[in-house]
Amino acid sequence: MIMNESERMVNGNLWKDILIFSLPLILSNLLQVLFNTSDIIVVGQFAGANSLGSVGSTVNLVTLFTSFLIGLSNGVNVLVGRNLGSKDHKSVKDIVHNSFIVCLITGIIIFLLGFFFSRNILILMQTKDELLDGAILYLKIYFVGMPALAIYNYGNAIYSAAGNTRKPLLYLSIAGVLNILLNLFFVIVCKLDAAGVAIASAISQYVSAILIVISLIKTKEPYHLSLKELKVSKERTKELLSLGLPSGFQAAIFAIANIFIQSAVNTLPTEIVDGNAAAQNADTFTWQIMDAFYVASSSFISQNLGAKKKKRIKETYFITTLYSFSISLIIGILLFFFAEPFLNIFVKEKDVVLAGLDRLKIMVFSYCISAFMDGTIASSRGLGKTVVPTIIVISGSCVLRIVWIYTIFAHFKTITSLYLLYSCSWFITSVAEIIYFIFAYKKVTKNLEE
Repeated sequence: MIMNESERMVNGNLWKDILIFSLPLILSNLLQVLFNTSDIIVVGQFAGANSLGSVGSTVNLVTLFTSFLIGLSNGVNVLVGRNLGSKDHKSVKDIVHNSFIVCLITGIIIFLLGFFFSRNILILMQTKDELLDGAILYLKIYFVGMPALAIYNYGNAIYSAAGNTRKPLLYLSIAGVLNILLNLFFVIVCKLDAAGVAIASAISQYVSAILIVISLIKTKEPYHLSLKELKVSKERTKELLSLGLPSGFQAAIFAIANIFIQSAVNTLPTEIVDGNAAAQNADTFTWQIMDAFYVASSSFISQNLGAKKKKRIKETYFITTLYSFSISLIIGILLFFFAEPFLNIFVKEKDVVLAGLDRLKIMVFSYCISAFMDGTIASSRGLGKTVVPTIIVISGSCVLRIVWIYTIFAHFKTITSLYLLYSCSWFITSVAEIIYFIFAYKKVTKNLEE
């Protein structure tokens, strides 16, 4: 008997099926990164270091809001996965139609916040005067695409919950190719610099959203979307927000902490700011690859929780954590030896490259530490536990970092003293998250058979 994707999640070989599930997600996530990195590559190569700095100065702010949308969609993923696992197709249908409206409204709210308050936030981040106007224009245009990004993440979460990660990859591939072509057209031909790459990103986001919505409308699976049946349910909205909001805030916490870090970077010379913008692409590249295994963790755990398969929940946690740790260690080693060629992709100026190298040499072997923290958080999310992991993250990855910036970094004022805070905060937070997951796992699965 041939099993479909959802059945394999609760009955198949976990080592094999998690890897098969994750590979299209890795490619999808890398294409998401390509949306931003193609902006930076095109601007850095064809518009100069100042335009690069303008776009780079917005990275943490964009990440703040996109992370929140991704976190909200994680709530959709867990709810759909759990009900597919228990074969409650009526609940799946209700969740799909309610979540569409909630995610769309959230995307519109974020668009309005980003569009009208981008100047104020960038000034608070101490963005340099010569970069400010370009950064504001880039943000205002980029945020037009936020409603579309919310809907794409919503659709991606549904397909991931069902074990189908190939369709979102296809739609994002189409949008990614379009994004690169539009980047080149708007920057090289139209001479629009930062504004051009923002326009390209917004258009591409709407293309990916439209494609995934059409696919959900056409599917005959239990998660079929019918625009005529869209409705807001108080009960379903509360259920989604109870999972999605903590998950969204949890994802946004890292970006908030990084905004403080960006503010600290902005106090350093301009070449360091520009080098930091180029080097940040290594972080994004690595974390997006690792994130595929975190999505696998929450998706497989939620399905197996619905199917009441206790042993597979624990095995999923260990397998996904090992996968994410291993891949991040390999990437770190490669970046250590090929750091300069990597930075040359984004920027030409020698002093900017040297500044970027200072950051990369510190970060490359820190990534694997974060696998234990993020992997455990994702597994707790699969169990339906998001509030306590969020509190732990706020304490370990936000408060601790802010204290570090105003004490250790304030004293030494070096890139080394700034970026060592990542590995330290990740280690401390990982220990706390693992302790909580053990407690949550025992509590949630105590009535399930091995």
